[in-house]
Amino acid sequence: MARENITKEKSFAFAIEIVTLYKILLDRKEFVLSKQMLRSGTSIGANIRESEHAQSKADFIHKLSISLKEANETEYWIDLLFETKYLSQSEFEFIKPKNVELLKLLTSIINTSKKT
Repeated sequence: MARENITKEKSFAFAIEIVTLYKILLDRKEFVLSKQMLRSGTSIGANIRESEHAQSKADFIHKLSISLKEANETEYWIDLLFETKYLSQSEFEFIKPKNVELLKLLTSIINTSKKT
């Protein structure tokens, strides 16, 4: 039986939410900031997937560190879109905690991996 990878699953679900949010923002005629959010928000999971086939522990940590940077950038775009009134309060309160959860998960995995 395959082992569950909660980080992989959560990052994929988050990417789906980011794509959905991007489509909503396009309808609101916001094309630049939303594209940045789409790029960084979907890159989180892509780098987590890459880490599954890392060639070494250092490579694994490196791939997850890239995911962490992308998650941090995504948080910036989410905050900016909210503060500039492109995201409603409810949209912001829906997506922001999911991003924060990924930041915490990735930070924990990276720190644990560095210790072992």
